[in-house]
Order: sequence, then C-alpha cells, then structure tokens
Amino acid sequence: MRRIPATPGRAPTQPIVPVARGVQERASGTLSSMTVPAAEWLARFADELGVDAPSEEEVSHLLLLASVAAHASERTAAPVSCWIAALAGVPPTEALAAAERLAAELGAALPEGT
Repeated sequence: MRRIPATPGRAPTQPIVPVARGVQERASGTLSSMTVPAAEWLARFADELGVDAPSEEEVSHLLLLASVAAHASERTAAPVSCWIAALAGVPPTEALAAAERLAAELGAALPEGT
C-alpha cells in the first residue's frame, strides 16, 4: 500500500486506499484547513444541484447512516451507502433503520449513538 509522506505539523503518513478504477481516497485535512462550514457547503451544493438542502435532522440521520456503514464494513461504504439511499429515494431515517438491520444481520458492531 502506498503511503502519503508526512507534512510538517500534520499527522504521520496515512495509507492511500485504492478504490474503484484507480480513484484514491485518504483521510485529509483538519478543521483549520476547511474553508466553509458544513451547513453552508450543504446549502450551496444543494442549490447548485437544484434541490433543497437537508434539514439538521436529516443530516444527523445521514451521519449516523454513514457511521453504521463505516463500522459494519470498510469506510468507503459510508458515502456510497448514503448515495444508494438517495438513489433509492429512501428518507434518511428509513435508510438508517435498514443499515442498522443489515449490520445486525451481518453481526457487525454498531457505533455508539445508534
């Protein structure tokens, strides 16, 4: 597995995990490197796509869904699970319940707070 070299003042090197067709992911950034608060990003991104931004409750359920997926599988399952829920037109509360059922069925430990 390839590693990202350390940057002064940042955490030690992190692995680059290859995923679908050469796309690579890595944990990156710190709060200080982010330029826009999440609520603003989500509102502007939703506007860019011509849809309503999610409510705070929907965001909370989506984050829990992502957490369940990441703990029950590989971390890459988190964003893709949210995308699948959206593609299916399933509200975040129902998607979270389905993810929790699947995680329990697979014997995966659920994260705290779900």
